[in-house]
Amino acid sequence: MTEGGSKFSHMVVLMFENRSFDNVLGYLYEPGEVPSFEGVAGRSFSNPLPVDVTGGPSQTVPVHPALTMDTPDPNPGEELPHVNTQLFGTVLPPSNRFSKIDDMQAPYNSPAAPTNPPSMTGFVADYVSEFRLEMGRLPSYNECAEIMGCYTPAQLPVLSGLARGFACFDHWFSEVPTETYPNRSFLHAASSSGYVLNHPPGKFEATNDAPTIFERLQSAGRTWRVYIDPEQLVPATALIHARRLAPYFATHFSTIFDFYEDARTGKLPDYAFIEPNMFVPHSDMHPPGAAILRELLHAPPPEAMTRGEHLLARVYDAVRLSSSTNGSNSANTLLLVTFDEHGGTFDHVPPPGVPAPTGLPREELGFKFDRSGLRVPTVAISAWVDPRTVVRQEFRHTSVIRTLRERWSLGPPLTERDATAPDIAPLLSRAAPRAPEEWPTVSAKPLGVFGRALEEMDHPLSRLERELVGEALAHEASVENRSQPVDVEALSRREARVHLSRIQGKIFPGLAHGRKG
Repeated sequence: MTEGGSKFSHMVVLMFENRSFDNVLGYLYEPGEVPSFEGVAGRSFSNPLPVDVTGGPSQTVPVHPALTMDTPDPNPGEELPHVNTQLFGTVLPPSNRFSKIDDMQAPYNSPAAPTNPPSMTGFVADYVSEFRLEMGRLPSYNECAEIMGCYTPAQLPVLSGLARGFACFDHWFSEVPTETYPNRSFLHAASSSGYVLNHPPGKFEATNDAPTIFERLQSAGRTWRVYIDPEQLVPATALIHARRLAPYFATHFSTIFDFYEDARTGKLPDYAFIEPNMFVPHSDMHPPGAAILRELLHAPPPEAMTRGEHLLARVYDAVRLSSSTNGSNSANTLLLVTFDEHGGTFDHVPPPGVPAPTGLPREELGFKFDRSGLRVPTVAISAWVDPRTVVRQEFRHTSVIRTLRERWSLGPPLTERDATAPDIAPLLSRAAPRAPEEWPTVSAKPLGVFGRALEEMDHPLSRLERELVGEALAHEASVENRSQPVDVEALSRREARVHLSRIQGKIFPGLAHGRKG
């Protein structure tokens, strides 16, 4: 036991990008292998095939094992209107089909009287629309079937091995049925200030003023730190919460190599948050982007799943092998692995209703924040957890806030959302900790030969990269009390890295020492 009888003194959260539970862990257990598990193995889930896609064996697309390590490719739709179609199978008004997100009209594909629970039947239809937008043509049956592909344990040996070796949550939900920034904001603030879209770049930096759990930790004298891959150059967490966290940019943001050293020497903070690399070369497990460009160049996909597995294995080993007698170690550290949102990939479990944070300054796209995002893969790794544990209780991202508040008496809830989220700590239920040598050993599949052509050449950024660069440039301009004259939409990746390197050196000195170890 640690101080006060708790079974953890250090909490580490590693959050990947854009994968649903079924997409990543749906085949984790076969039927009857554990007492209960809400996956896809042995079950016959499917989605209808739109009538304008031909060549398939039937008018439905079943769930099936993923055929490649970079599926679905191209990237699915993940913003609220796309998720509405995925959940309810509706496109309202009909003109929203094949429309860019900024051209979509109210009610943004939400039915007038949403079914409860939603049918979960629109993933294929929405993917067909997004595929045509990206590729300029309708997909074949096999191409659109990628959205129903789910990875097997053999394809993801690290994440699957840890899910089987510790506790897997099969009812952990993201907070908002939309994309990255709102969900990452909810993770630490239980609010996104009413936003459901990432863009336009700069709006989170300028107006997301929701109080964060980081500030509660700071006020209570607890330690915290955010670690990122230095190849990303700037941390998304900092920019999403810039209104609140700017005073800590120089002191509380470090590289992933600092995390490995802190774990080795027993110096992990009370709370550590890890961002994977959201830039090329991705380690965030995000579905591939820039599909049309890669098709034209005959370039390979970015191997984001395998690179993510390599990152996870190294983070896990850093915790497993930590043995300090006076600081952080394998017995007193809780490692939570999760994903920000489902990213448009298939899941069969309808998301539940949730309490809306009150006093929101806006309701973007008319969303009331009264329903959750979809299930995402989440694994709790601790010496105090038995192997092959499946947690059936409903959890969500704000359970991280609730757990931190309870562990260190950090005051009342930030919003109604974390007030009702369950605490993770009671799941650490063993009478004695498992020794590190009893923990599973895991290793990722080898990486292929991936050139860095897409990183180095002068071509446009992906959407998420543009948004991250835009937030960084907006913050730099705000600090210097000037306008932001750079057209983010026109930047090449090479030009963007020049800007980010400058910003990193001025604003995030803890990241400037670059790659090591």
